[in-house]
Amino acid sequence: MRTYRELFAVPEFTPLFLTGTLKAAASTMSGLALGTLVYAATGSPLLSALSMFGPSLAHVIGATVLLSAADRLPPRAALCGLGLLFALGTAAQAVPGLPVPAVFAILLLLGTTASLGGGVSYGLLNEILVRDGYLLGRSVLNMSTGTMQICGYAAGGVLVTALSPRGTLLVAAALYLVGAFVALFGLSRRPARAAGRPSVAETWRNNARLWSSVPRRYVYLALWVPNGLIVGCESLFVPYAPGHAGLLLACAALGMLVGDTLTGRFVPPWWRERLGAPLRLLLAAPYLVFALHPPLPLAAAAVALASVGFAASLLLQERLMALTPDELSGHALGLHSSGMLTMQGVGAALAGAVAQHTSPSTAMALMAAASVTVTLALAPGLRPLSRPKDPVPGGAQEV
Repeated sequence: MRTYRELFAVPEFTPLFLTGTLKAAASTMSGLALGTLVYAATGSPLLSALSMFGPSLAHVIGATVLLSAADRLPPRAALCGLGLLFALGTAAQAVPGLPVPAVFAILLLLGTTASLGGGVSYGLLNEILVRDGYLLGRSVLNMSTGTMQICGYAAGGVLVTALSPRGTLLVAAALYLVGAFVALFGLSRRPARAAGRPSVAETWRNNARLWSSVPRRYVYLALWVPNGLIVGCESLFVPYAPGHAGLLLACAALGMLVGDTLTGRFVPPWWRERLGAPLRLLLAAPYLVFALHPPLPLAAAAVALASVGFAASLLLQERLMALTPDELSGHALGLHSSGMLTMQGVGAALAGAVAQHTSPSTAMALMAAASVTVTLALAPGLRPLSRPKDPVPGGAQEV
């Protein structure tokens, strides 16, 4: 599968695409609105960063207790239920006078349950597409996310000014609700991919099985850590440029869109392994310029260029699927999503803490340097694959 026409000819891809698009738009708008609201109330770069990206920290909870449900719940019902929950939670955050601790309590709940969404969505994508169609399908979903982030941050900036942050949160809640109805009426009723009841014990067993493979460990670490550190840089856009944070976030989304488009559609298979390492370095290196506190045009260009490197995650996900048995695909992708978002929350917290004691620009440069260091350290374990994925039940022979 190499063309968009073939991809959208798959009946269930379009509603899955629309559901993800609406979720991405709602998430970006609500994140910007909440970050603005919390920064205005507290004046704290740390709390502002955590309000935008801190919910990702809660994914570690979901990854340890909920992920077995990713393959054990009917996908349509799970996506619809998650959409309704997010609509309700986002609307609750718009209540006037809601204390900041209550805002973070709601974020904790939403972040924990969101950990399930990645596994359900990407497991369903892997199920409805042929094996060689996953990279193209995931790249299109990422392109949609990037486009909606550009539009969402731009629209969010306008709505925050025109309606207020709370009004923007209500608009985001409405988008979550529409996405839930698209999932309900657009997706087919499918059975769960795996038998049995979801449980904490099963989640731990599957996590242990996935983590037991050394090649998969390298892939997971490369997906999680460098990405999380750079999102820590993004979490400081509001204190770095309070009046232009939406522009910087839109530039980041634009760069990600360009990278995903080129990698998912135009890069031939034999180039993918060669491009992985350069893209992982590109993700961080341009942010080093923030050590000089660059003017806004240069900062925006650096952010856009660096974000092209997010396309490295597409290649790493393809590698992860090559190393993972089919019956664990949803769980494996959910663990990737949860770990990535958890590390983004860690990155936001770390960047905010450093910025509290130095400055936003210094903190961004330090996070970028750390990301480059981690990428170089992981490079030996990400050499081209020499064998296919291991289908042995229980993963007893994985190394």
